Amino acid sequence: MEQIEFLILKNLLHNEKYLRKALPFIKAEYFQDSNQKIVFEEISSFVEQYNELPTKEILTIEIEKRSDINEESFKAVTHLIGCLDDSPVEFEWLVDTTEKWCRDRAIYLALLDSIAIADGKDEKKNPEAIPSILSDALAVSFDNHIGHDYLQDYEERFKFYHQKESRIQFDLEYFNKITKGGLPNKTLNIALAGTGVGKSLFMCHMAAASLMDGHNVLYITLEMAEEKIAERIDANLLNIGIQDITDLPRPMFDSKVDGIAKKTQGSLIIKEYPTASAHSGHFKSLLNELSLKKSFKPDIIFVDYLNICASSRYRAGSNVNSYSYIKAIAEELRGLAVESNLPIVSATQTTRSGFGSSDVELTDTSESFGLPATADLMFALISTEELEGLNQILVKQLKNRYNDPTMNKRFVVGIDRAKMRLYDCEQSAQQDLHDNVKEEEYEPEEKKAKKSFDGFKF
Repeated sequence: MEQIEFLILKNLLHNEKYLRKALPFIKAEYFQDSNQKIVFEEISSFVEQYNELPTKEILTIEIEKRSDINEESFKAVTHLIGCLDDSPVEFEWLVDTTEKWCRDRAIYLALLDSIAIADGKDEKKNPEAIPSILSDALAVSFDNHIGHDYLQDYEERFKFYHQKESRIQFDLEYFNKITKGGLPNKTLNIALAGTGVGKSLFMCHMAAASLMDGHNVLYITLEMAEEKIAERIDANLLNIGIQDITDLPRPMFDSKVDGIAKKTQGSLIIKEYPTASAHSGHFKSLLNELSLKKSFKPDIIFVDYLNICASSRYRAGSNVNSYSYIKAIAEELRGLAVESNLPIVSATQTTRSGFGSSDVELTDTSESFGLPATADLMFALISTEELEGLNQILVKQLKNRYNDPTMNKRFVVGIDRAKMRLYDCEQSAQQDLHDNVKEEEYEPEEKKAKKSFDGFKF
């Protein structure tokens, strides 16, 4: 093993082609010998800072500056540097050997981490993080894709522009405008709002609309019971006030539900988990169960809501800051969206300063600024006494990877809280929103070319 590590070090020092290929995938902890680890750290640090290969003299000087080695270690390290000759090694063999070494070391270290977690020696991570740790180690490989050649790959690029992308459309005009026709697969989409403003109402409305558009919908709730979510969707689809549902005679109720079933090819599954008890790992297991037992594969998933999910990486109650915890949840949900090839819609709370505010910014995101960094689309739902009097709710774009967020930055939608519905407002309702820099007319996806390289592969 030491011989392989020695070959890696000397080629990192003398072979720039190899260094550019292998360095991004090599980690200092992969080296078993402490002296070799030190040399690698200095090579990596120099390349990162100066984008050039260091000389032996530079390495010696930089190592002499370190405060973490004694005189004996310094002599051993400098001797190692002196032995790093420039004798040639077959390039392809070296790359393949380095890749295998990286993967083997990653797996070994992952096993050690997993044992420590299983024995309760890692206070931050829980045992459910082990599969993810092992999976990441097994996936270690050098990426053979060297990039998109702009001038050579124009044919593939043209095909990409004109291929139809699957999207889950809204039944609300302005949401389709800002997303260019709906939510693409492999995305995480977040609604930001204070308590009682309408996070769950928005998701229930969209779940109902997606169902009636013929999609399979999975609604995961960690806040309310399954029956309460179903009640809200009943109010929406049966066109009846939520307080009046219990007064419906059984024959009429059956008739209305049967009418809904005849109008859609989709299905809706509502699954409840206790608050803060479930994470992306549980959701993956649920998807497998639904596939096996009901032959059900969702086209879109709603998670109500993100802040009260658990993380598969961190043990509940561990000494981890809220930024890292919420960011981890967001990353895990987006990873689930990518793996399952569908959009996920969730929500988050505003901070105390954002609660009840007539204007909300990204900084009003509760507990974590890492959440907006992970989301593909993020928007605020804002309610004021004036808006409530007009039966409206204000939507403000906070982040948008699908479109220019200055287009229709703010818009209003109608809200019927009794029937758990949202609806389009008259165009005149949008005229007083002065910070809309410009407005873009929405065209159906099939009529326009895509403008994004998201998902571009050759």
